[in-house]
Amino acid sequence: MNECDSGLPPLENELVDSKVRPFGKAQILIAEDDPIIAQDLKYKIENLGYEVAGITPSGERAVVMAESLRPDLVLMDIQLAGEMDGIQAAEQIRTLRVPLVYVSGCCDSPTLQRAQLTEPYGYVLKPYRTSDIRISVEMSLERHRTEQEREQLMKRFQEVLASVKTLTGRLSICCYCKKIRDEAGDWPDIETYVMKHSNASFTHGLCPDCFTRVQKRIEAVEEADAPSGSVVLG
Repeated sequence: MNECDSGLPPLENELVDSKVRPFGKAQILIAEDDPIIAQDLKYKIENLGYEVAGITPSGERAVVMAESLRPDLVLMDIQLAGEMDGIQAAEQIRTLRVPLVYVSGCCDSPTLQRAQLTEPYGYVLKPYRTSDIRISVEMSLERHRTEQEREQLMKRFQEVLASVKTLTGRLSICCYCKKIRDEAGDWPDIETYVMKHSNASFTHGLCPDCFTRVQKRIEAVEEADAPSGSVVLG
C-alpha cells in the first residue's frame, strides 16, 4: 500500500524526503506530533550523519510511510495525532521487520508494558540529549544489521543442510552378494544404493588386502604355467 492508496489526506506538518537515498546513509522515519521536537530530532539525526526519510505526527501515517519508504529505523513517539497511538502503530510496523525506537515522555508501567510487547530496539525518555539519540540509533542499526546477517547465514545453512543426503538407520545387506534391500523391496548393488541416498560418487581401485590376494593369484598361475587368459580374480 502506498500513500496514494491509504486514503489519508496529506498533513501540513508532515515532511517526506523525495530525494534519492544517498548510498551508505541510513534512512530514519520520525513519528512525532510536536513540531518543535520533530524538527529538533531531524536536526540531530542529520548532524549525526543520517538521512530523515520523513516526519509525521500521525500514527496511521507512520504505518503508511514505513511501508512505502521502508526506512532503516523509526523513531516513534507514543502520544500521536489521530486515533492510533505510537504503540498501535509500532505493532503494525513490526510486521514490516523495520526496527523501531520509542522517543517518549511516557514512563508509567502500563505504557511501558504495552510498548515492550512490540519488541522495540530501544526506549529514549524525553527530555533527551543528543548522546541519547546517537547511542540508541547506532545500537539499533547495528543490532538490526547483525540480525539480518544471522538470518542470511541461517537461511544459507538450511539450504546447504537440505541439499545434504545422509544414510541412517539399519541397512539390510545380502551376506553373499552384498546388495542392499531398498525401500521398494528391490536389491540394488551397494554403489547404486549409496549414490541414490547420498551425494557420494565412486572411483574404483584395490585395497591393500585385495591387491595382495590378487598378486598371490597371479603368482600362483605363473608358477603353474597356466595358459594366458586363465587368471580368475576374486
